[in-house]
Amino acid sequence: MKNGRKAEFNLGENMTTLIILIIVTILIVAGIFIYNRLVRLRYTVQSSWSDIDVQLKKRYDLVPNLVEAVKGYASHEKTVFEKVTQARGMAMQANTPAETARAETMLRDTLKSLFALAEAYPELKANANFLQLQAQLQDLENNIENARRYYNAVARDYNTLIKAFPSNLIAGSFHFQPAEFFQLETPEAERKPVKVSFS
Repeated sequence: MKNGRKAEFNLGENMTTLIILIIVTILIVAGIFIYNRLVRLRYTVQSSWSDIDVQLKKRYDLVPNLVEAVKGYASHEKTVFEKVTQARGMAMQANTPAETARAETMLRDTLKSLFALAEAYPELKANANFLQLQAQLQDLENNIENARRYYNAVARDYNTLIKAFPSNLIAGSFHFQPAEFFQLETPEAERKPVKVSFS
């Protein structure tokens, strides 16, 4: 009788130990899975930022050619050329997505003033070299926009995983830092709704 109780007790104790081992194993496997997912997303964020950086560098290389093309027709507009050159220099020195976004907003605005200046010179607007540079710039702008959207989507997924439970426990333990978004500032005038009048 005592042996029967002892066997039941050992069986119950073994079952409890087995359940605890299964739970611990599941937690370890889940922790490894979450850690690996965080690492994979962090590298995807870094890789997608590199894609943006490549496109921005191509544009930075194109800007002096645009300035030279416009200079040939409007050499007296030195302040516009200086502003574009300064904005390009600041953009090239930016390191973080937030710094780059601020510098890119400034560069974008100065490039708009360069193209507005070009509008005043019909010969320039018809120049094949200028038209080719303008088309290249437009392609680069589209590539940058696509790369920016992808980067921000990956950064959002990564940041969500860092903040969500239970992955936030792993992220905090291994010091995963949130990624900055790359958001260009939109001028106030572009944010306002367009007024339509039929009168």
